[in-house]
Amino acid sequence: MRAPMPSDEQERLRALQELELMQRRPEPDLDGIVELTAGVCGTPVSLVSIIDADRHTVRAGYGIDLTDEPRDDSLCAHTILGRGLLVVPDARADARFVDNPHVRQEPGIRFYAGAPLLTGEGHALGTLCVADAVPRRLGLGQ
Repeated sequence: MRAPMPSDEQERLRALQELELMQRRPEPDLDGIVELTAGVCGTPVSLVSIIDADRHTVRAGYGIDLTDEPRDDSLCAHTILGRGLLVVPDARADARFVDNPHVRQEPGIRFYAGAPLLTGEGHALGTLCVADAVPRRLGLGQ
């Protein structure tokens, strides 16, 4: 299921443009954050991503080679709809994600947890998330 557009989409895209976050450049500090996040959550995958009008761009990834994909294929596009943590214990059992190519493929994403990355004005520009190929709950070091 495609994520609906956030109610503040125009302001969110304007903030992305002003901050120049879609420009690709090395971000070594983010590499440490995603590695630490995966370790704390006990997941094989963690990433920091930015969502623009059409794309989901990974700025730093741990345990994944994905760099860019259509926004419609992104679980993170659902995360930016809220201002809190989105936890999906089993994506194959969640109507929003059951048909997602990342969930259907093997081994596929089964567990996902993401937090929106917010501006001071509250616009969600992207996410910090973790994922696993097995269903689970979010917990420290699981």
